[in-house]
Amino acid sequence: MVAWQRARMQISPSRTNHLETFKDIQKNSEPLKNVNSCILIGAPPLKKRLLTIGISSMKRPQRSYLLDTLESLFYSSSLSEQKHFIVLVHLADPDPMWRGQVISNISTIFKPYIQASQLVVINTPLKSYLPLKSLKRNSNDAPAYVAFRSKRNMDYAFLMNFATNHSDYFLMIEDDVKCVPGFVTQIATTVSAWENKPWVTLEFSPLGFTGKLFRTKDLPCFVNFLLLFYQEMPCDSLLSHFHDLLMQQTPVQFLPSLFQHMGNYFSFEGKLNNLKDKEFEEDDISSPNNPAASIYTSLKATNDSVPMNAYSLNKNFFYAKSAEAGSHLTVVLDSPAKVFRVQVLTGSDLKGENQLKEGQIELGYDFNDQINDCDDYILLGLLVNGILNKQVLSNKSGKKVKCVRLLVTATPSSGIIVRHINIWVK
Repeated sequence: MVAWQRARMQISPSRTNHLETFKDIQKNSEPLKNVNSCILIGAPPLKKRLLTIGISSMKRPQRSYLLDTLESLFYSSSLSEQKHFIVLVHLADPDPMWRGQVISNISTIFKPYIQASQLVVINTPLKSYLPLKSLKRNSNDAPAYVAFRSKRNMDYAFLMNFATNHSDYFLMIEDDVKCVPGFVTQIATTVSAWENKPWVTLEFSPLGFTGKLFRTKDLPCFVNFLLLFYQEMPCDSLLSHFHDLLMQQTPVQFLPSLFQHMGNYFSFEGKLNNLKDKEFEEDDISSPNNPAASIYTSLKATNDSVPMNAYSLNKNFFYAKSAEAGSHLTVVLDSPAKVFRVQVLTGSDLKGENQLKEGQIELGYDFNDQINDCDDYILLGLLVNGILNKQVLSNKSGKKVKCVRLLVTATPSSGIIVRHINIWVK
């Protein structure tokens, strides 16, 4: 615990760059010096991507969920989203027969993703690991469990160490989860909004180590932290202490969760595990609420077209004969509400004509009691083929939405039809 105590003593309220503090502590500590992780399948992309999704997997006494997790990752992402991430799998079990079978299955099922440099599988030999005998026993844990969790800490550390140079951000998930559709866009949108704010991790699931997002430039620091204290406690507890060390006092968590636990058994000894995330919402198919609101627009409408038609729940629509970049159609709720999904449909229902090709949806918050607008907007997402349909992530501060704004980002060549702006509220 010497390094931990040194770190605590060096931190003061007046010091803000605590990552540098921890880096200074690590100068004489080189636990990664002899690590030699090797690639089993695929090759990293030549160009940096936005996101690396990391998974560490080992043999389970019951059944493996790794292939199900990989299917969920790729099948929940559009082709355009897949261009922005790489999935990195660390096969961390020493059993060569198990590794061989998993390699064969992944190579067969996910061949297109491997060829596109979207999936890479690695392994780290046991000789790279720190000692797993005569470990500390905290909280009266059984020696077998202490060895298991200590090795898992190193599994994660070696995975993150390999991931450092391949993307701007790193997302950690377990090998037994499923994802909501469009989770990559949701994360990208959130990261954009938080780009210039201080944070150590952004959390897209409260469960264990799943859904924790890091800046890759911060990974070496956390890797060293995991290896320094690998035998002290489980990885999610170490992450909590790492937050404390770097002065992130509370988790930055976004709801609803983007990941759900799908496994029925723990990795350790195969005991039954019914853990589920209550904040995870399956794809919602209920009808929208569209609470009472006023509609304001700068779009040039035809004489018989009313903006409220876009917000009504019947088959009416709003037609704007022309629009310019910067034009908007804004729904201002009578009472701010917790919005959890927004759907915007443009263009004719049958032929898809008069779509708004280049536009975005923004959520507005009001701090100054404005009547027909909001004073703070954040991006929810871009229209794709004239459509947006997505969940709204919110952190636990629970700010309520007052405005939903459709913003034209480039002047269209023809008029536009706004069929629906639908809102779901809690």
